[in-house]
Amino acid sequence: MPLVRYRKVVILGYRSVGKTSLAHQFVEGEFLEGYDPTVENTYSKIVTLGKDEFHLHLVDTAGQDEYSILPYSFIIGVHGYVLVYSVTSLHSFQVIESLYQKLHEGHGKTRLPVVLVGNKADLSPDREVQAVEGKKLAESWGATFMESSARENQLTRGIFTKVIQEIARVENSYGQERRCRLM
Repeated sequence: MPLVRYRKVVILGYRSVGKTSLAHQFVEGEFLEGYDPTVENTYSKIVTLGKDEFHLHLVDTAGQDEYSILPYSFIIGVHGYVLVYSVTSLHSFQVIESLYQKLHEGHGKTRLPVVLVGNKADLSPDREVQAVEGKKLAESWGATFMESSARENQLTRGIFTKVIQEIARVENSYGQERRCRLM
């Protein structure tokens, strides 16, 4: 029987960018029509990657802005992050940069397990943020970038699979740095 690993992932971003829609689509397999502002929700799902099983605990947060103070519960005990902006909102993209800086300062790490998501890719005619801008920002963080559409279930599973892989990658890189060799 495979070992089930627990992974807590926080989904952050400006209001109305589709954080809840992505989480709900991934866990329940359906798109939520209408907008109901989130206070904070949690979702759980078992995800199998190869021979490993992961109990993914998703924290769907209320929308943040550049002035938000991130609570310790978004930092302590968290394994990885999905940072979401809407491709139809330049402001939501700018807020993500601010949120990442706050996370980085809170963790004091050089590398964080992050997947940057440009959501609402199905609304391309209203696009304010080009894919190349998201890719460039993610690269500057050493993170993964994906564009998605919760409405069309485009890459929703891939986002959460990728964050599990990013957590493993960052944990492994820190593990290698901490090794001690006696000569």
